[in-house]
Order: sequence, then C-alpha cells, then structure tokens
Amino acid sequence: MNLKSSFFENKNTMSRILHEDLDAVRKISQELLTLLPEDRTLPIVIVCIGTDRSTGDSLGPLVGTFLEEKAASPFFVYGTLDDPIHAMNLKEKLAEIKTKHVDPFIIGVDACLGRIKSVGIVQIGEGPVKPGAGVNKDLPAVGEAHITGIVNVSGFMEFMVLQNTRLNLVLKMARTIANGIYFAGSQHHGKNNISHLNWAFDREKTP
Repeated sequence: MNLKSSFFENKNTMSRILHEDLDAVRKISQELLTLLPEDRTLPIVIVCIGTDRSTGDSLGPLVGTFLEEKAASPFFVYGTLDDPIHAMNLKEKLAEIKTKHVDPFIIGVDACLGRIKSVGIVQIGEGPVKPGAGVNKDLPAVGEAHITGIVNVSGFMEFMVLQNTRLNLVLKMARTIANGIYFAGSQHHGKNNISHLNWAFDREKTP
C-alpha cells in the first residue's frame, strides 16, 4: 500500500481515470499501451502488491486474481489472493521475478489513499510505485510503470481507514483495472480475436 497518491514526482506522466467511467477499460488499456516497451520480445510482468488482511489493501491481489482466473493474460502476473506480495515478502518476490525473467518490464499495481474527491480514480504513469512510502517502511520501489487505485481518504489513522474501506469499491476498481490490463496485453501482442476479448468488457454489477 502506497498511502500517498502524490508519491510520484513527475505528475505530468500520470493519467487519472475514474473507474466508473463507462469507457474506463479502454482508457486504461490505451494509457498502458503508451507505456509498454516497443520491443515486444521483452517480458511484461505485472506485480500486484497488497494483502487481503486489509480490505483497502486488497486491490492489488484482487487484480492479480482476476487476471489469473481467466488464464488469458499475455503478461506474467505475480501477486494474487492465494499468493500475495506484501511488505514481508516483497524483496524476496522481486528477486524471484528477476531470476525467472530476463530484463523484465515491470508494472507495479497497488492501492493508495488520496483526497476525498479522488477516491475511485485509477492512476497510470511512468516510474515505480513505492509500497510503504506513507508509513516510513524501507521497501523497494516496484516497476518501470505503475497503476494505482485511490481506495479511500488519506490524512488520519490510515490503517483504520484501510480496514474500513468498502469492499464493493475495491472489487469494482480491481475488475476495471484487470480488464484494462488484459485488453492492453492482447493489443500489445496482436491478439485481435474478439472472442478472446469479450470478458474485458464484462461489467459485473456488485450489489
């Protein structure tokens, strides 16, 4: 969990998309495509950070799980509900990824807190995500690019805020992000078969 949405120094490289936007999946996929390396032989690795022990911090592993369940993402995905990546194992998992993949292009996915008017916004941009930045934890930065979702309000008793974040919001944001990642991957790898992309636009309604 990166507790501060303003962590990224170069704000000009970051796009913000409301997850409820009817065109959010396409916008996320398009923004992500602009960040991917032109060399399509490079492995693209999605590192989804977080834990289901905290509702607000479960965004990352939910994204990873949605991608893994479809078994259709052309990217390599790490960090799911079954095998989460969090503060206790982040360094170990990053080392594992770098031994399995040669010169990977890593995209870090994480939840964050921000201003009240920004809750529900997905941020996409260049540069890494820094887990634990808001709580003075010495954790490695993750990724050549990042996707973060603002799940609640920052500024006061952040860990309590995370525990009281609505699961409904986190689920919707995670599904939208996962759909956008998958669709971007399919386009990046030249998969134009619409039957492989149908699920990317399925908007499941959570009561």
